Amino acid sequence: MVDVDSFVDDAREEISEELGDETAIIALSGGVDSSTAAALAYEAVGDQLVPVYVDTGLMRKGETDEIREVFDYMDSLRVVEAQDRFFDELAGVTDPEEKRHRIGEQFIREFETVAEEVGATQLVQGTIYPDRIESEGTIKSHHNVGGLPERVGFDGIVEPMRDLYKDEVREVARHLGLEEIISERMPFPGPGLAVRIVGEVTPEKVEVCREATHIVEEELEEYEPWQAFAAVLGRATGVKGDNRVHGHVVAVRSVESRDGMTARAQELEWETLQRLQSRIAGTIDEVSRVVYDVTHKPPATIEYE
Repeated sequence: MVDVDSFVDDAREEISEELGDETAIIALSGGVDSSTAAALAYEAVGDQLVPVYVDTGLMRKGETDEIREVFDYMDSLRVVEAQDRFFDELAGVTDPEEKRHRIGEQFIREFETVAEEVGATQLVQGTIYPDRIESEGTIKSHHNVGGLPERVGFDGIVEPMRDLYKDEVREVARHLGLEEIISERMPFPGPGLAVRIVGEVTPEKVEVCREATHIVEEELEEYEPWQAFAAVLGRATGVKGDNRVHGHVVAVRSVESRDGMTARAQELEWETLQRLQSRIAGTIDEVSRVVYDVTHKPPATIEYE
């Protein structure tokens, strides 16, 4: 386990030295990784840092309002409404790696736009050790690692938490006094809900995924999962009322893990599973079927794409 006091002191010094007197952009997603990196960097250089939260349209329910409230003490915070641009980039795309790369490319372009406006030359990111290992091993691409486009308009990229595991990041977040809604938050993928939708990403599928994930997080809170969410897999025939429908199939996933490198599917009680399917299929009109994923990692990854 990392020595938190020493790490925080060293990270602040590293950030300050690498940035010098240059203005920097930090990619703030609301997850524990980027939020902790933002808090570290803001403590190190203050308003020299411009935290940028990009609303891609692929975020969790209520995420944008939450970010505005939690990080309102950062005077330089920018919230970018970019939903239409991301959906345009994803239109017609079904390949998982292509999705990740397009999202990564658009993220960078959004940051470049703000950087030009504020005169920033540096980019700070919340990349952690499992991100680097999985990307280097081609298990998956991250928009902040393997998904970076060849053309990046920054002089440097600073990753102060590149050697930390997720549980160590949480320790740092607690040390920095971040609210529990951030420090104890379940992991969320950089590309957002796009990697929880098999096939083409559309606003309708994203809304189904967002609402279903919100239900899963509420219902499974007592199980204290490492990660729990819903994914949209495809379509299947169902019956709603007196009508035959061809609705979405939603998969529920809930796993236990220490660092995300391996994971075990949680054993949920039958009553819990029935409550989940009843809420999801009963309150989301577009859903006709709910299934539970029992696959560990390996052989599966935690996310679907």
